[in-house]
Amino acid sequence: MHPRAIQETPDAARAEQATPAWHDQYAIRCGIEATIHQAVTVTGLRRARYRGIKKVHLEHIVAAIAVNLIRLDAWWNGQPLERKRTSHLARLEPALTA
Repeated sequence: MHPRAIQETPDAARAEQATPAWHDQYAIRCGIEATIHQAVTVTGLRRARYRGIKKVHLEHIVAAIAVNLIRLDAWWNGQPLERKRTSHLARLEPALTA
């Protein structure tokens, strides 16, 4: 058996998640995580291509510029960014019905 304080923690956490302050803070975190995900997906930032702090730093700056240009292009053309992944099977479905 866990002490009573540990057992009540999930309920307290769920109650805290219902507050507007928590939603505001989580919205900021969600935006940051989406930006990191886009940078990793588009530019492959998980592995550095070069060795050395200065070269890796330059690679990160170029990747950030690329992500910003992709977002600007989508905003100027009025196209929303791709937000969810589509499986290969789901992409084949319109081709099969046509």
